[in-house]
Amino acid sequence: MAQPGVEKIKTLQKNPSNIRNLCILAHVDHGKTTVADCLVASNGIISSRLAGKLRYLDSREDEQVRGITMKSSSISLHFRKGDQDYLLNLIDSPGHVDFSSEVSTAVRLCDGAIVVVDAVEGVCPQTQAVLRQAWLENIRPVLLINKIDRLILELKLSTEEAYAHLQKILEQVNAVTGSLFTSKVLEERAGKEKENKAESGSGDQVYDWSSGVEEVDDSHLYFSPDHGNVVFCSAVDGWGFSIQQFASIYSQKMGVKEEVLMKTLWGDFYLNSKTKKIMKGAQAKGKKPLFVQLVLENIWTLYDAVVTRRDQVKVERVVSSLGLNIMSRDSRHSDPKVLLSAICSQWLPVSQAVLAET
Repeated sequence: MAQPGVEKIKTLQKNPSNIRNLCILAHVDHGKTTVADCLVASNGIISSRLAGKLRYLDSREDEQVRGITMKSSSISLHFRKGDQDYLLNLIDSPGHVDFSSEVSTAVRLCDGAIVVVDAVEGVCPQTQAVLRQAWLENIRPVLLINKIDRLILELKLSTEEAYAHLQKILEQVNAVTGSLFTSKVLEERAGKEKENKAESGSGDQVYDWSSGVEEVDDSHLYFSPDHGNVVFCSAVDGWGFSIQQFASIYSQKMGVKEEVLMKTLWGDFYLNSKTKKIMKGAQAKGKKPLFVQLVLENIWTLYDAVVTRRDQVKVERVVSSLGLNIMSRDSRHSDPKVLLSAICSQWLPVSQAVLAET
């Protein structure tokens, strides 16, 4: 995205229907400010090379020294979705429990939230707290599983092990959401039961509380990639994606409808190599799930070629196949992460994946 002019911002400010207030919530050190840097860089305010290093919204000296966010900071950004221009008021909030009042204030000001979770650490105490705050304020959160590069370079997980690990993180987050939903339903049922007793004047009655939970449809509340509310990313390396992006890419290559791939890219589905059809039952048949085969293996291969093996021939082949334009200074840099970031930020920019889902 090009840096918008002042007049453009003024015009957008006059159209409230195209203004979005968005906060970034997470446990401390899960990468909120790095994600914010990537979004700020998309407007040309800072260089994409500095995203994740500058911590632009940590404007106080003590925040830069301690390396944590202590006060909520905000910035207005421009982004385009389809043929519509939007003004995004982004708030980066603290993750440390000592500054939780800053978080609750930020949540009340916003109509959407990005909940960031570290792919290695998973759901932590403050993650549960921010999910609860978003729930109480009735704002729509998008889950961003960050630091997936750690699964590759630190834990050295295979693509299938990483897929199982990501599934567990989603289960952890959805368990928190499920408990919030159950508490809400039971509170409402308890209130109604109390009113009924008061009206009828009857004494104590035995009530089946579980029936109240089972009757209510809660499927729309949970995080699932096929619902379009989960983004996978490594903000420090400049990449992020939702399965919608890969569904769009592979629908053209495979000749499969994008809607079909949206429903099958995440889950127990695999590609039958003989019939070239997508089948259910990957786990039972010992097959690689589509998400592993079509998504994770591409990313793991890129890290292997650029960072682990530094295979220049393979890197050039990947860059050519993706149609990217990499500057020679990046390709010759002694730090392989510079080249990796240059490739990934063009191929799967974080800002595009995050803002498309919010």
